[in-house]
Amino acid sequence: MVGNDPAVMETRGLTKRFPGVLACDHIDLRLHEGEVLGLLGENGAGKSTLMNLIYGLYAPDEGEIFIRGQAVDIHSANDAIRLGIGMVHQHFQLVPILTVTENIMLGNESVKGLFLDRNSARRRILEISERYGLEIEPDVLVQDIPVGVQQRVEIIKALYRSADILILDEPTAVLTPQEAEGLFSIMRTLIASGVSIIFISHKLKEIKTICDRAAVLRAGKVVGEADPQEVTEQQLASMMVGREVILSVDKGAAQAGEEILVLEGVEVNNDRDLPAVRGVDLSIREGEILGVAGVQGNGQTELLEALTGLRPMEQGSIRIAGQDVSNESPRVVTETGMAHVPEDRQKNGMIRTFTVKDNCLLQSYYQIPFARGIFVVEEEKENTSAEMVRQYDVRTPSIYVPISSLSGGNQQKVIVAREFSRPIRLLIAAQPTRGLDVGSIEFIHRQIIRMRDEGVAVLLVSSELDEILSLSDRIAVMYHGKILDVVNIEEATREEIGLLMAGVVGQEKVPA
Repeated sequence: MVGNDPAVMETRGLTKRFPGVLACDHIDLRLHEGEVLGLLGENGAGKSTLMNLIYGLYAPDEGEIFIRGQAVDIHSANDAIRLGIGMVHQHFQLVPILTVTENIMLGNESVKGLFLDRNSARRRILEISERYGLEIEPDVLVQDIPVGVQQRVEIIKALYRSADILILDEPTAVLTPQEAEGLFSIMRTLIASGVSIIFISHKLKEIKTICDRAAVLRAGKVVGEADPQEVTEQQLASMMVGREVILSVDKGAAQAGEEILVLEGVEVNNDRDLPAVRGVDLSIREGEILGVAGVQGNGQTELLEALTGLRPMEQGSIRIAGQDVSNESPRVVTETGMAHVPEDRQKNGMIRTFTVKDNCLLQSYYQIPFARGIFVVEEEKENTSAEMVRQYDVRTPSIYVPISSLSGGNQQKVIVAREFSRPIRLLIAAQPTRGLDVGSIEFIHRQIIRMRDEGVAVLLVSSELDEILSLSDRIAVMYHGKILDVVNIEEATREEIGLLMAGVVGQEKVPA
């Protein structure tokens, strides 16, 4: 599989500079046929930039790309596709209001005379689906299918264009553990058929599970390669960060105080006006972390949106520090002392066209010392946002660049810095480490524990069961919009939480 054969894809001295940043510094990388090459690195290490160079979205300043031993010029994604390169981006490139078939054939349309030949495209999609175990329904709208199935659509879209080199950029960042296992099964089928895969991930367990070889980037350079089966997660983490990383969470017992968040009989509908949250009662005390576990799509998103003022409740009440905030606006809820790290940072966590500086202060720009009446105090804004960037190690050339120019992980750090840097009583953290590298995860976990120890009540929602088990003092398991059980961490086991997530209480399956 990996030998002295010519690589199916190779980069030699590939270099890319942006103003103030050397994103890729003379990178040499080889991908062999039928191999899963893991690509590791901190946020801002250059992983996505390197892949965008290979896929033709950026033009290199120096260096060459070889496909099967031949030097190639890749000026656009169309050039990459013609060379057999496909890329599944971390944020899917799908049109929600089109069907699966229409999304897959978009840009590569089959025609019969003057009309689109949807039937032949549909037949080919079903053939690819069956061959690689990518089960989909070609005629449904993309907006009506789960995230895990949308990812299959992206993979089929690449295979539909005859890709045999597949780049997967953080492919499990938005998947449940079960969906991630399904993706790995699909990857093994692809590899067996001769497809070669570059797998970008921050999750060291996944690198060890699925990859044949791992290359590590740091500050735009390849700093080493390793056989994932011959090194520990700790060693991989140290290669990424350049120092020893503590992968386990160190926390003492919770010192719970008065109730801060109280939910009674909360019922919330989803976007289709169907019940998503069904009669939830819950409370969190100051100085404790309540983790919410559950397979994505069981009402967690709708519950958090109701808590933060982003979605109306149908019934029930929400109180924060004794104040009724049921169906209040996000600003009213925030001013009770609530901080929110949303699960969808692009949609609810930032304004993409605003600078890093302005995104750092979205919750407080109108307050003293950043504003005095109708006047803005720019110096205070600059000093405060620069200090946030420093404290939270946000990799950015400047606080004045648009936040959209940062990597996903660094965008997340800006949001966390903003929310953790205010005086708060309640922290609602949804997928707080999604897309972060191990060094950043270690830092964010420490900050969450610090908040708890300072008396903040923390509601943690995460699809990472390891994160829930590591950080929580109590775990509430959500299934079909209901809280099935709340378990103290001392009594919680992975097996018990997993069964509850599947809707099994005792020995019986809970009806949907």
